[in-house]
Amino acid sequence: MTELTSVWPPFALTLTTPRLALRPLRDDDIPQAVAAAASGIHEKDRNPFSTPWTAVSADELGPTMARWYWQCRATSTPESWTLTLGIWSDGTFLGCQDLAARDFAILRTVTTGSWLRKSAQGRGFGKEMRAAVALYAFDWLGAEACESEAAGWNAASLGVSKSLGYELNGITRVSWAGQPETVQRVRLTPETFRRPGWQLRVAGHEQTARFLLGLQ
Repeated sequence: MTELTSVWPPFALTLTTPRLALRPLRDDDIPQAVAAAASGIHEKDRNPFSTPWTAVSADELGPTMARWYWQCRATSTPESWTLTLGIWSDGTFLGCQDLAARDFAILRTVTTGSWLRKSAQGRGFGKEMRAAVALYAFDWLGAEACESEAAGWNAASLGVSKSLGYELNGITRVSWAGQPETVQRVRLTPETFRRPGWQLRVAGHEQTARFLLGLQ
């Protein structure tokens, strides 16, 4: 029987930190992601997402999330790709960490986005999972920059960025869900990265790199 990883190589990838396992979401994982999101991510009066996907009805949350995960797979090529990594701790699903790039072979730049269920917030998981993808991007994929952004009021996200060595990279004003929002951009390089005191363990990199980077 043909293994699924031979059809979709990124499914072979697993990043392991002292407390977390990060791997691309498979269809069987989507119900866990939906349940985690439904349990609550943020306060109702402030949405930290540029696309307010958490504002949909309970009936629409599952289809909305599934469409996003499927879209990320369907549109991923060496020229433009998004890895949607699920986050587990001791078998419990905590949230998602995305790692994406466009024209990576030329720009050597990745972007990140993430979310954690409320019960997992305030415990250092956000920093640990962001550090994991930064380590993977720099040390395994050969990235030269890792970029992110957050609403100016999102102290938690910007605090994680600051603690890892991200530098401020400009402010912009955009429309989020039809409302004006001031967004702080941040940028990390190997030189500014405040590396964690632990080693990232990586499995399935060769298959994933061939797919993402178009290697033969």
